[in-house]
Parts: sequence; structure tokens; C-alpha cells
Amino acid sequence: MERQSNWVASRVSKTSDSLDRAFAEGLTGHVITARDGKRVQLEDGGEAVEFVSCSYLGLESHPDLIAAATEAMGRFGLHFSTSRNRGRPPYLRELEELLSVMYGGAQAAAFTSVGTVHLGLLPLLGAGALPSYPVADAGAAFLVEKTAHASIQVIRGVLEQIGPTRRFDMTDPTALAAAVREVAATGRTPIVLVDGVGSMGGLIDVASMLAILEPFGGHLYVDDAHGVSIEGSLGAGYAFEALGGVLPENVVLAGSLSKAFGGAGGFAVVPSHEDMLVLRKFANPLVFGHSIMLPMLAANVAAARLHVDGQVAELQKRLWRNAAEFDRLTGETLVNAGLHSPVRGALFDTEDAAFAAARRLKQAGVLVLPAFYPTVARGTGLMRFAVSALHQQRDLEAAAGALGF
Repeated sequence: MERQSNWVASRVSKTSDSLDRAFAEGLTGHVITARDGKRVQLEDGGEAVEFVSCSYLGLESHPDLIAAATEAMGRFGLHFSTSRNRGRPPYLRELEELLSVMYGGAQAAAFTSVGTVHLGLLPLLGAGALPSYPVADAGAAFLVEKTAHASIQVIRGVLEQIGPTRRFDMTDPTALAAAVREVAATGRTPIVLVDGVGSMGGLIDVASMLAILEPFGGHLYVDDAHGVSIEGSLGAGYAFEALGGVLPENVVLAGSLSKAFGGAGGFAVVPSHEDMLVLRKFANPLVFGHSIMLPMLAANVAAARLHVDGQVAELQKRLWRNAAEFDRLTGETLVNAGLHSPVRGALFDTEDAAFAAARRLKQAGVLVLPAFYPTVARGTGLMRFAVSALHQQRDLEAAAGALGF
């Protein structure tokens, strides 16, 4: 039998020591002792503005979320340690009902993280166990976009137990269509796994991908962790809005409660109650894992209410004003400039140039996320800025100035 390549060993062997150097120089891994909005206090006594947190709307400091978490601790303590199928507080039902409102009546199941959504749902999807997503008698095959989040990449070995799994490159305009045709020719159902908003750059054209899949009866699974809350009148997110504000019958959405949503955990969106019954009975993280910690579960409910009552839509306006202003200050040169993504990236041709920029930013009191291979191309570096509705004009100017604009 031909031995499969060990992609983990390959990744480790090809990765430079750049991230280790960044930690050693104090350019990342900052210890934050207090914060006020986007201003943070550091362990060494210094103060900085951070562009690191992916809470793009600043909801984690909203008084409604803090009050809900505090009240829940008083009622229940920190945790109720049992499978969510065996015992659960009322917050869980309310959260899932509010998520259903956000997604136009589609059904939502809350998980402890987006990674556990992938682990619990994808094997069931590939096996044809979810009623709304039939697969051919020959089974399914998974097509994983190469920049899809690491939480998907890392379970490719699990997916291989369900059906053949291969990667494709969306920057090649012919790659997906060719891969879908090849899978269909084997009699299998193609299942495409992609992000919605790229964590390092780009908006994935999920509507075009769906159009490629539909003639072959395929399914599209979108990890929209970075897209949830930032688009749509109810904050359903980038992918849902890009697909017309409805959940197409052959699409599964995975979303995060831990980023712009303001709380903690993840969730899956599927069409029907019958799909939800299968998830609750067979998705391993729901059957054998505990629920979201109680204070955060209550905070999630408070955040969901802010989504459905329109307050999140107002915060979105502030986010996009800040993103547009940052683009102006940086001469429209950053990765994602002009896009409705909260992520901006300063890309450098060499790692040395990226380190020099990271040092300037640190000196200016600006915290960012430095990224190196394999997150970006070998030999290059990227400074990732997570823009927030809470950033002030002086914060944006300080970051742009440290970059040399």
C-alpha cells in the first residue's frame, strides 16, 4: 500500500524560526493586564492600542453581555459539567432560537467552538446522515480549499475515513470546476469546504462556488467564523448575505460566537428540524462534550438579542467607517483594502522587512499579529490588523504612521 505523505511533519520541517523570533523579541505573545476599549495595559507597565482581537464590533465589553454573565454566575456558578444532551440551562434553547431568527428560520446548533462544529458535523455530512444533504450511493468526496482554516485542515485525516479528501487552490479559476467534475465522474457527491472571510485576507466568492457545485448535486460547507455579525441587518454575516440572505438547500454554515459576535463558542446552521435531531443524537461534541460555559452562554444570549434588535447593524456602520479610514490613511495599499472585511494586512517581500515593520509598530505602541510561513508564502511576512468599531482616529493614525504612511 502506498504510504500517504505526513503533512504535519512536512509543515514542521519547512517552517522557519520566524515566529519563535517574534516571541523572543516581544513582537507577539503580549501579556495584557487591563484594557479600556482598544487601549491595553501591558505586563511591563506600558500602554498600547491593539489591532489583534477579532472582536470586530467590541461587543465583549457591552454592558448587556457583562450583566448577563454576572447574573448567570449568581444563579448557576461557572459551569454545569454534563453533555448538553443530558442537562442544559434555559440559555441554550434561547440562544439557538435567536440564531434561528438571525438566519431566516433555519435551524442552529451551538457548539463549544467552531472546531468542534467541524469535527461533529462534517463526518455526518459526508456519510449522508443529514436528511437535507443527500449523498450518492458511492459516497462523498471532500474538496478542501487550501486556505481554509487550520481547524478544517487538521481533520482531513478524519474525513479520509468517510471519503476521499483532496485540496484545491481557489486562485486557479479552473481548479474547483475540474475537481468537482472529477469527483462526479467517480459517482461520488462533491462536498466543498471553504472559509467565508479569510482570516489573513480575501473574501471567498461562495456564490460562484455554489453555482459550480449545483449541477452535480454537491454541497458547500462555509466556515464563516470571521464573517458572522459584520454583515446583514441581523448580523447573519458575510456568507449568508452573499448567498442572498437565505440558506440554500445544499449549503451548511459554520459560525463563531467568539469573534465579532462578542461571546464564546461556535454554531452550525442547517435547514431543518430533522437535521438538528441527527446532530444532537450523533455529533460527537454534542453527545459526549459539555456545553458552553454558563456565563458565556448567557452572554451569547445577550449578544444575540443585540443582533436581532438592530444594535449590531449600527456597530457595523462604525466598523466600516474605520476600515475605510484606515484604507485612506494607508493609501489603499493593504491586503483587503476596499473590501468589506475587518482584516487588513501589510505584506512584505522578505521576513526581515516584516520584522522591521513589527519593531516600528511596537515602538509606536501598536500591537498587531505578525504572520510568517506557512500562514503566508515562504520568505515573506505579513502584519495583520484586526479593525474594530471601537478604534479611534488616533489609533488608526498611529498604526498607519508606524507603517510609514
